Amino acid sequence: MSSAGLTSRRKADEWIISGRVRVNGRLVNKLGIQAVWGRDKISVDGKEIPGPAERLYLMLNKPFGYMSSLKDPEGRPVVTDLVQHLSQRVYPVGRLDFDTLGLLLLTNDGEWAHRMTHPSYQIPRTYKATVSGRIDNEAIALLRKGVILEDGPAGRTKADIISRNENRSVVRVTITQGRNRQVRRMLESVGYRVIHLVRIGFGSLVLGDLKVGDYRQLTTEEIKSLRNLVDLK
Repeated sequence: MSSAGLTSRRKADEWIISGRVRVNGRLVNKLGIQAVWGRDKISVDGKEIPGPAERLYLMLNKPFGYMSSLKDPEGRPVVTDLVQHLSQRVYPVGRLDFDTLGLLLLTNDGEWAHRMTHPSYQIPRTYKATVSGRIDNEAIALLRKGVILEDGPAGRTKADIISRNENRSVVRVTITQGRNRQVRRMLESVGYRVIHLVRIGFGSLVLGDLKVGDYRQLTTEEIKSLRNLVDLK
């Protein structure tokens, strides 16, 4: 059900336990029963779930000011506004903050999206951050060692200086977690305010020269590489 994009994995479990799901006409209200989507007839509240659609895997260069969601209660623009005229509905893989730009994946493959963002798979995410002031080597060393944030340790981090002067510095930071505003908070914890943040890498992908606001479909080799990262063939 999560792979079909109907709900989250947790909610799907709740639907099963509450008796809303049938497989081949038989009520299923216990977890762990196997069914093959596309072969078995699976229904929720009496409505059959359509078979698997064509899988889409997109890379978007997210602009500033877009929400990484399907809709926003405050009426702000959402990333799916930028990927119109597709054959299937897609949704973001994880999220980028409203004020963060760069590489965002979108898909209709629920299992792959879940694994790509699950902490156990440790998928690297690389950012280019511009901060106020001249960042010192001690701050970089602290980031590499792993800073402590209010919601727990950030863990060891890859961090390198791209450029720096007295007014501002540009650093490359790679993390394997995806907590809320994590890179900004990490840099603030070592004394530097982020003034611009772009995600330039996710797993084996790099943003490259994709223009802001544009998107492209992933190549067959890129999809294969990313699925291998999360043990999907």
